[in-house]
Amino acid sequence: MACDGPTVLAEVGRFRPHLVLMDIALPKMDGYKVARRLREQPGLRGLSLVALTGLEGAVYHRAAYDAGFDFYLVKPVAPEELRTLLKAFA
Repeated sequence: MACDGPTVLAEVGRFRPHLVLMDIALPKMDGYKVARRLREQPGLRGLSLVALTGLEGAVYHRAAYDAGFDFYLVKPVAPEELRTLLKAFA
């Protein structure tokens, strides 16, 4: 778990996960910027990024996909929706 953008970058670099669930409204560095930086790292080509955010609207969705997110979920997320998404990565 990471609570700000720079920590997300450090933790992903250290653990090399296959999937990251990340808020967009992170302190110090927003999720858009974090996603772009993660996408620039060649060793993370297979990483899937999921925006899990309270920001709703087409402009936020477009910005998230443009930054490199693969999926966009708006809080509160239904448990079944999250389970279905996570099963796709199992």
